[in-house]
Amino acid sequence: MPSRYTYSRIVTNDVDYYEPLRNKRGVKKIVQQTTPILKQPTAIQRTQMNTTRHIWKYGDRLYKLADKYYGDSRYWWVIAWWNSFPTEASITLGTPLSIPLNLEQALIVLEV
Repeated sequence: MPSRYTYSRIVTNDVDYYEPLRNKRGVKKIVQQTTPILKQPTAIQRTQMNTTRHIWKYGDRLYKLADKYYGDSRYWWVIAWWNSFPTEASITLGTPLSIPLNLEQALIVLEV
């Protein structure tokens, strides 16, 4: 399955703003991937997706949930994106998460 970076562009970052960082690292340019732009699922797509509900509790981690539901911890970002949370730090205790059960279908909806 594709990762969230599969379709991102590779760019050379040589803008003046990052010159102090490049100097500190001793390089003339930095090659990096652009941030992928993922589509938010529509209300209709959300209702058509088979999901399970998980209440966020102490000790929870997105990568653990991805491993549990998808068998691969690298897909933590699918759960985060589906629930509109950029990181775990944004999720408070007691928050209900909707976890899409079909990873391939979720990736299609997110247009990855």
